[in-house]
Amino acid sequence: MIRKGNAVWHGTGRDGSGALTSASGVLSATPYSFKTRFEGEPGTNPEELIAAAHAGCFTMALAFALQGAGITPEELRTEAAVSLDPDGAGFKISKSALTLRAKIPGLDAAKFLAFAQGAEKNCPVSKVLNAEITLDAALED
Repeated sequence: MIRKGNAVWHGTGRDGSGALTSASGVLSATPYSFKTRFEGEPGTNPEELIAAAHAGCFTMALAFALQGAGITPEELRTEAAVSLDPDGAGFKISKSALTLRAKIPGLDAAKFLAFAQGAEKNCPVSKVLNAEITLDAALED
């Protein structure tokens, strides 16, 4: 299975701008620039997309692990916070902090944590990131 995304950029790194497109069309010439990446201007950036991919991948991996054990969650909510830090003359993604809140009736906290930790280790996006990954997982009533 191969998934594709495309980027087009015009101009310099600081003053230029670009657009991101995914093969599925979910992203279609979605603008990004220095300002959307480093100054909080509306638009997207690569780190935001990696965060969404990590949250989605981890949550689906957890759902499959639970399903394999015959457990159906009521709700799994995950946020991934990706850190972009200076690295010499450039930058690096140094961390992805996963925060999971789950409603899974009848599942005890120890088993829940084991499932969540297993999903974090086995999700393909976790495997590709060369960064520290943390997990804060909690069951909710």
